[in-house]
Amino acid sequence: MTLSADRSNAHWIQAFLEAQAAELDAATNTQLAYARDLQGFSEWLKTTPFNAVTQDHVEKFLIWSTDQGLAKSTRARRLSAIKQLFRFAFEEGWRTDNPALQIAGPGRDKRLPKTLSHCEVDALLNAASAAKKDTIRTTCLMELLYATGMRVTELVSLPASAARGDPRMLLVRGKGDKERMVPLSPPARKAMAMWLQFRDTAEDAAVKEGGVRSKFLFPSRGKLGHLTRQSFFNLIKDVALAGGVSPSKVTPHTLRHAFATHLLAGGADLRSIQTLLGHADVATTEIYTHVLDERLKELVLDHHPLAQDD
Repeated sequence: MTLSADRSNAHWIQAFLEAQAAELDAATNTQLAYARDLQGFSEWLKTTPFNAVTQDHVEKFLIWSTDQGLAKSTRARRLSAIKQLFRFAFEEGWRTDNPALQIAGPGRDKRLPKTLSHCEVDALLNAASAAKKDTIRTTCLMELLYATGMRVTELVSLPASAARGDPRMLLVRGKGDKERMVPLSPPARKAMAMWLQFRDTAEDAAVKEGGVRSKFLFPSRGKLGHLTRQSFFNLIKDVALAGGVSPSKVTPHTLRHAFATHLLAGGADLRSIQTLLGHADVATTEIYTHVLDERLKELVLDHHPLAQDD
């Protein structure tokens, strides 16, 4: 790169994001998060250019972020973005140091993931099958999400080819383009087959009208070509409301957590759940061990002779 250090902060951010995309194959969502965090830091700096930023600037920005009530995880992500920006600037020769290098992160809150009970999941699936609009698609989305524990981005961007031939296993492309196989439950297979037939009929009609056949299982006329994360987020809130489950409890991610929690409670091991969720490190999956604690407690109370009432 030939970008000089005296360019604007916006140019620094743009060059950094382009390098992340080209050299590290950073995911779109990751790039958007970097962009938001670095733009926020730049706005906080006001007239101070990145090439004049000191460690004091970064520390005061983090203190200000704390005063805004931001979670530890958000502050840690912001610091990470700033560190990576200045590491990039150092490697490009725009700076002779990294002013954020010696700053320790705030760590993360060790909170248990929000999840849903079996009854709540049943209520959501029943509400999806009774939806007044896009019933077949909504049922397929909800059944697939709970049956596989996919990330919402993985779900909405599934290719139609993955659903062909009534598969028992679904090939999912996750973070870093890593592929994994996840088994499909009978209800999920049935819902997917029904949606695929409906989708193909609609696609055939669109092609006859001069349209182009979509490669996605859940096509959309939008820029991405498939159902967006935000559209599905709104859809799942409507399903929750119809099912009598508090919409504040229900997100695509809570269904992913429900998938993992219910599997573990049913006797699955952490390594298997790690593989199904697509976690690179089993340490990420270990947050679900609170379920094991509850299950062991129940086993003792239900079966240990000294725990029985006389």
